[in-house]
Amino acid sequence: MSPGLFEAITKPLPHPVILCAGDGTILAANPAASASIPQLCAGASLYALIQDDAGVLRTHLRNWLRSGSPLPGALVLKDSDGSRVRYRCHGVRATWWQGPETVVQVNLIRLDHADRFVVLSQQVSALNREIAIRRTAEAQREELLLAEQAARARLQRLYQLTAALASAATLAQVAEAVATTAARVLDVDGVTLELHSRRLMPALEPGEDLRALTETAWRDLDRPRDNARPAATGVLRIALEADGVVLGALTVRPGAGGIPESEHRTAVAQQIAQAVRRAGLYEHEHRVAERLQLSLLPQLPDVAGLEVATCYAPGSDRVMVGGDWYDLYNLDEDHIGLSIGDVAGHGLPQAAVMAQIIAALRGIVLRCGTRPEAVLSELNEYLHLYHRGQMATAAYLLYHRPTRTLTYVKAGHPPPLVVHPDGSSRYLDGPISPPVGPVPRARYRQGETTLADGDAVLLYTDGLIERRRERLDTGMDRLTRTARRGAGLNVHDLCELFLNHQPDADYPDDRALLLVRPGPPSRPAQ
Repeated sequence: MSPGLFEAITKPLPHPVILCAGDGTILAANPAASASIPQLCAGASLYALIQDDAGVLRTHLRNWLRSGSPLPGALVLKDSDGSRVRYRCHGVRATWWQGPETVVQVNLIRLDHADRFVVLSQQVSALNREIAIRRTAEAQREELLLAEQAARARLQRLYQLTAALASAATLAQVAEAVATTAARVLDVDGVTLELHSRRLMPALEPGEDLRALTETAWRDLDRPRDNARPAATGVLRIALEADGVVLGALTVRPGAGGIPESEHRTAVAQQIAQAVRRAGLYEHEHRVAERLQLSLLPQLPDVAGLEVATCYAPGSDRVMVGGDWYDLYNLDEDHIGLSIGDVAGHGLPQAAVMAQIIAALRGIVLRCGTRPEAVLSELNEYLHLYHRGQMATAAYLLYHRPTRTLTYVKAGHPPPLVVHPDGSSRYLDGPISPPVGPVPRARYRQGETTLADGDAVLLYTDGLIERRRERLDTGMDRLTRTARRGAGLNVHDLCELFLNHQPDADYPDDRALLLVRPGPPSRPAQ
């Protein structure tokens, strides 16, 4: 309690009340004190006002400082006019005082007034009780305020962890969220995520090695190399359990604050366990979809004098199979056919349509593969007749070896990119025709170009160049800049370069690529 609060509490009392240090210095006084003797105020010294032997005051102060109950006494003080004023005193150690030194509270009653010693004792006791109660209330309010502030800060940190985990789709993203926020939420020195990879991502076939799927951001309890690491001392392991399955543990290195409270640990562990469970299911479904998608894509034939490379990658936020395809047709000694396309939508129906398109195209190409317009016209009629409501973008290209002529038809599909040996490139921006499927008897127009020695042709689906909230032209310009970095690469490295030309980008759609580089003609043109 401060001197100001003491003065406010003692202000209504009719008799002088002072707060005095052990050396006699007055620290505070109520208005009745200065009204009785003007010098009886804060900053004055009782020894300067005493008319008795100073030893009397010294004895009183020593007794009052030691006492926890009010003790009586008597003092003769000097008034402002020099007259003597006798007081009956009642002093007690101020137990409520929070200063660095011990002080006494002294109540004074002039002896020329009625001697109300008993009443004074009661008032002193009541005043002490009131001051103690107020001090206790202040301390409790301070404790409650600090507890409320700590709880609010802890809840805010827990919200940050929840938000970070909610936006994490993969195990790597969950591990990153845990590494950056969990230690702060638990108020510890550090945390380590330990997971059972096989409980999160079951093997798709017997003997499958999941090591390539695990991330360095977390310790794999099912990986012999990780499991052989010695356990750290002085750490706390919190089990991560979801849907009745123990997925791993969160190891905690306590800091200066010690071990977190049990309820707080449980809340954090449940949040992380649920996020890990969701991410494991996502990773597993993503792998299943990718495996199914790759199994549907055709095995391309080996063609003498033609370098071929293919790449495929599922969209970063897709767990369903898609409808992207590519294919190559060795028509005869002089002609090679190429196709690429994308069935609109994602899911098993689109994947089934894609597989049937691949089969249908192979039959169509056998009949009219040297006439690109006819190939896409027949594919359009097939899709419209047998798969009503489905639509696909597609491109079919015919390469004539002797003349190096490339004839192409684009049905709503992004233009192929011709990459020159020096890294420069150009798009095949010839006639554009409607996608196959929705419009019966649509007309498909073809374009034509000639390839130079060493030119490569890149066919791709729109997932390679499309980004959210970005114009398609931006993605196409980025592809030509990537081509300049690929000068001198073989077709396989060049295909990988195009596939991953933005390693940190978010690819919302699947990416299918077919890259071919014809060799020199086997015989001169007729």
